Amino acid sequence: MTPLGALGRGVLAGIVGTAAMTAYQELLPGAGDSKDPSWEDAPAPAQVARRILSGVFHADVSADKIPLLTSVVHWAYGTAWGAVYGLVQGTVHANPLLHGLLFGTSVWGLSYAQLVPMGIYEPPWTYPAKTVAKDLSYHLVYGLGVAAAVDTLD
Repeated sequence: MTPLGALGRGVLAGIVGTAAMTAYQELLPGAGDSKDPSWEDAPAPAQVARRILSGVFHADVSADKIPLLTSVVHWAYGTAWGAVYGLVQGTVHANPLLHGLLFGTSVWGLSYAQLVPMGIYEPPWTYPAKTVAKDLSYHLVYGLGVAAAVDTLD
């Protein structure tokens, strides 16, 4: 497989994995948008987008854009990581189940490594175990979805 082919498979798999994660999140209790969105309660993807838009482009972003920004960043981030998975899997050809679980766990850990310094998340050990487990489960579903998609496309 060429690197471009592996990248393309990874992008498609990232979309599939993000769709699986999104569906899983929506099935769990407590999912859904707030009736009156506020930046204090905004999901992490929207907060990241707001920081980029305000810091780089000096744009003031209203809270009514939270759902849109959440979706755009969530899907872009998941798709981008899928591309990385596709490139790695195209090289190492690891067991998809094992590699998917490892990949999902890695993306989960990297999200904390990025969001804690930004002040959007606290370190994982400060949250209740149930909260951390739920967040990890989202990423495990994502990783398995990406791995299954790449394996199917191969």
